[in-house]
Amino acid sequence: MSASSDAKRVWGPLTEGLTVPRDLDLGNRPRALKQLKVQPAAHSQMVAMVKEVLPEREAGLLIGSRPWPLLAARMQQLGEHHGTDTVAQHLNRLTTNTSWQEATGPALVGRLVDATLTSLTTPPGTPAPARPRVSAAAARSRSTTTPAAAAPGRQAPAEAAVPAHRQQAAPARGAGRTR
Repeated sequence: MSASSDAKRVWGPLTEGLTVPRDLDLGNRPRALKQLKVQPAAHSQMVAMVKEVLPEREAGLLIGSRPWPLLAARMQQLGEHHGTDTVAQHLNRLTTNTSWQEATGPALVGRLVDATLTSLTTPPGTPAPARPRVSAAAARSRSTTTPAAAAPGRQAPAEAAVPAHRQQAAPARGAGRTR
């Protein structure tokens, strides 16, 4: 069975460390929360925590965003391992890391999701990074370069790496025009 488009689209830092079903459907919020095993009581508590930290409009945008079930699953996981006070401490970083406030319009939701993910995945006492974290595994899986890239201290290949499906094979013998 192949992965759903939602499962493919969100794979990366947002899903790192979470068990994501291959048929994830973020378009159906109740089903997505159930698929990610987010308990209703825990979900209500997470919504309340976000509403305490963020202004009403931004809290509504974050909670209503398509990737919210993944953030809720991460918050539940963090709460199960370290307690709800730790989740609240992590969410409080959204008041100090205000990079999301620089965005307007549709970009605001993406920035809120990124800032929330960063605040939840950065250990306490560590300052939040200025730029979003990049998942090496996700980057490698989507890379179009070949493994022939130069290792540190070595020279890079003379030709640029070209994905296999874009490489041009030599024309077959006798396939060209003749005079």
